[in-house]
Amino acid sequence: MIPHTASQKELLEQMQTDLQKGLSAAEAADRLQKHGANKLTEKKKKTMAQRFADQFKDVMILILIAAAIISFTVVIIEKNWGELFEPALILLIVILNAVMGVMQESKAEKALDALKNMSAPHARGIRDGVEKVIDAAELVPGDIIHLEAGDFVPADARILSASSLKSEESALTGESVPAEKDAEAEVAERAPIGDRVNMVYSGCSITYGTATAVVTATGMDTEMGKIAGALAQAEEGKTPLQ
Repeated sequence: MIPHTASQKELLEQMQTDLQKGLSAAEAADRLQKHGANKLTEKKKKTMAQRFADQFKDVMILILIAAAIISFTVVIIEKNWGELFEPALILLIVILNAVMGVMQESKAEKALDALKNMSAPHARGIRDGVEKVIDAAELVPGDIIHLEAGDFVPADARILSASSLKSEESALTGESVPAEKDAEAEVAERAPIGDRVNMVYSGCSITYGTATAVVTATGMDTEMGKIAGALAQAEEGKTPLQ
């Protein structure tokens, strides 16, 4: 079921949750085991030296290095110093390519760190019929959460009720103006994120109003998580020189 197209009743039934009572502690623990922690994951960080060394594992780069070594050897044997330009140029290209590769990886890592810093540390939700502060990493699909101005949205969620709600979603949509939200709006299945006015998204902030919502996706399944996943794979791309 697509969260932004389903009716509130259908969605709550599908998520097997209760608007007034939320999830039980036991059910939340089971879902946490199933879906994992509500946080962005990343690969183990490499040192700058490791990143630089990795740039020389490409077959094309190894061929270029071999060509440069052979050229240098020929120049030395024949003592034809005027021919040093070619092997020197090859080595310069190899080093420049490695530097560009390191910069490309570093930029992706910094962007991922920026996304992680946008995550909310805590959330106000309902468990066992009681409103409480919950560690955002422990949120699971089906949790009922409350949002108000100044909050960071802790997970992707469908709005169940709202009062003058506005959310700043520029990280996802590029729009500089906060998006107005409407819990009762009917949204098309293929509507882009910016048009899903009955949803709020992880990492975005609430700039005005209040809302009650049901969590529909957490961690790497959120829209921010999908971006983080794409950034984590950026190092596998080729540099412009390659």
